[in-house]
Amino acid sequence: MNLTVYIESLGCSKNLIDAEIMLGILNKYGYKLTTTKNNADIIIVNTCGFIDAAKEESINKIIELGMLKKKRLKLLLVSGCLGERYSEDLLKELPEVDAIIGTGNYHTIVETINESMKGNKIIQIGNIDQAFDESLPRFQTTPSHTAYVKISDGCDNVCTYCIIPKLRGKYRSRKMENIIKEVEDLANKGVKEIILIAQDTTRYGVDIYDELMLPRLLEKLNEVDGIHWIRLLYAYPEMITDDLIEVIKSKEKICKYLDMPIQHSNDSILKLMNRRTRREALTQLINKLRSQMPDIVLRTSLIVGFPGEEDKHYQDLKAFVEEMQFDKLGVFAYSKEEGTPAALLPDQVDEDIKEVRRSEIMEIQQKISLDNNQAKVGREMEVLVEEVMVKGKEYMGRTRGDAPEIDGLVYLQSSRTIEVGEIVKVKISGALEYDLMGDVIDEFSK
Repeated sequence: MNLTVYIESLGCSKNLIDAEIMLGILNKYGYKLTTTKNNADIIIVNTCGFIDAAKEESINKIIELGMLKKKRLKLLLVSGCLGERYSEDLLKELPEVDAIIGTGNYHTIVETINESMKGNKIIQIGNIDQAFDESLPRFQTTPSHTAYVKISDGCDNVCTYCIIPKLRGKYRSRKMENIIKEVEDLANKGVKEIILIAQDTTRYGVDIYDELMLPRLLEKLNEVDGIHWIRLLYAYPEMITDDLIEVIKSKEKICKYLDMPIQHSNDSILKLMNRRTRREALTQLINKLRSQMPDIVLRTSLIVGFPGEEDKHYQDLKAFVEEMQFDKLGVFAYSKEEGTPAALLPDQVDEDIKEVRRSEIMEIQQKISLDNNQAKVGREMEVLVEEVMVKGKEYMGRTRGDAPEIDGLVYLQSSRTIEVGEIVKVKISGALEYDLMGDVIDEFSK
């Protein structure tokens, strides 16, 4: 049976890799892959279940795609975090769903489809602590010049607001040689930018090597021919060591860019969150990073409206944002997640107050971002071209300081034809709140 499969992957980049593994397995077993949902015999919705907004998006997408069963769609499968967390409820409340595959069972995708085709409702969950299977194929869905590489799965941080350890299991690092081989294979396929991801990249190696091995991994990856940029996401501040800072500073391919989720600045709230750092330590670390690497780009994420967050705690956070002048910043209103310790805390904050606080900090950040971008006017920067808008004239790309989808863009003017995936030198000529404009000044791409 020559069946066509479409995957809709929601949520984070870690989820995207899981979707790419399922696609790789299906491709290996002869299924046809499509990027058009209307052409599919089978649809897989790879869900996120992290916070309420993500759960709502996932359920709406399941319902939307389930409508295609009135046409040619034969099977609708749900995978990912929401499936792991609410498998029975999903099958009960959404009869259009034929099967559930949890976060540790992607390797069963073909078997699950075969059973579902017989008319059986299938649930494959509960294998969240399994080791990363290096033998599974992967079908890259990102642009050919950029790829995410997962260096570990799971999390041991037990933040009180977070359900991830119950959905993804304990922290499990991949062996260094397997990561290096994957990056070498991607480089051979033309990938120029590698983005390292995990729930907590800075903890890499501590479970299998008994020490923090991210600096050594970065040194090895810096030597891989063909890779131009190495980007690091989700670096928890308490594990950013002097050794790691020195490697980022000294290795040319490693982007001077850190996505460092801090969540809050107030010591009382950080303690309630079970975060392992405090305001003074955060301030010292940020100052150290900037003194060692004046051009480093720092991104962070914050939570407002955590249980017990009084106005004085919130004012502390606002002052911290003003003081630290983060280059990039995302703010989330606290989401009360069943099964987490924070959901049981007293003094839950009203939704209206959460939204006001979120909006106020984003307004502060918008001005900071505009000021930072205006300071870049006149500078020359490397830009990875990602889209041809008008051939031989207008293009769009990203700098080393911008991760795909979450950060800003650079709109380019060039008199020559540039291909997607080229890295060009650009002189910045204008600035918006989050994006830049510039002119290509080099004659040859890298």
